[in-house]
Amino acid sequence: MGNETRTEGNGKPVQYTFKRYEKKFLLTEGQYEKLFPPLQRRMEEEGFGLHTICNIYYDTDTFDLIRSSLRKPAYKEKFRLRSYGTPGQEDPVFAEIKKKFDGVVYKRRVAAAPGEIQAFLQGWHIPHEDDQIQREIHWFLHIHEILPKVFIGYERIALEGTQEDPGLRITFDRNIRWRNYDLDLCAGDEGELVLPEGLIVMEVKLLWGMPLWLVELLGKEQIYSSSFSKYGACYQRHIARAYFGERQRLLTAAGLRRSG
Repeated sequence: MGNETRTEGNGKPVQYTFKRYEKKFLLTEGQYEKLFPPLQRRMEEEGFGLHTICNIYYDTDTFDLIRSSLRKPAYKEKFRLRSYGTPGQEDPVFAEIKKKFDGVVYKRRVAAAPGEIQAFLQGWHIPHEDDQIQREIHWFLHIHEILPKVFIGYERIALEGTQEDPGLRITFDRNIRWRNYDLDLCAGDEGELVLPEGLIVMEVKLLWGMPLWLVELLGKEQIYSSSFSKYGACYQRHIARAYFGERQRLLTAAGLRRSG
């Protein structure tokens, strides 16, 4: 599977295209404390250390993209803006399409300063970025009437495989929070918790099969994969009830007005 990595101005590599398998796990703090030390002995911590990831997820007015995704079709897709921390005026913001087909995850993205990314979303071309990816994103925006709907942020620490496991990467995300106001990455990373306090999302990202030592470690600690999406959990736990409750209230009010 092919991934494209480039080095940013800070000297750290950043990937722009991804093709991989992903498995997700929900951990308690106790499970994390048991699992992390043996992983550290087999893997290396990424140079970013503990860092904050901020996302703005785009969807239709009626949340069609996430509602379709939650039905678990063979093919699903989402669009988001992402930054690493709260971006300044010149810091990179990534516009990303993430697709999943038959268990394989594909991610394509371009980067520019916050103001340039907003212009890009309106059809502007970003110089020095991949033309094909820009056309793919513009086409996606053309066929889907989407707008910013939810901010989701969290703190992440990531481990990467050594030469023995070059395609392996494991991330741990905690303090996952959301808001549906101030939908601008430059507006900070505050929000309400998506999950109960103390739960951690672990993602195992693979180019091929999971190493046997990792399978055995997860089995020993009785840690099993689950179908999980941060945006999906946010929608189900916090958005759907409020959205459909308000919609039903408006429909009921309209019906009463007609009958009156």
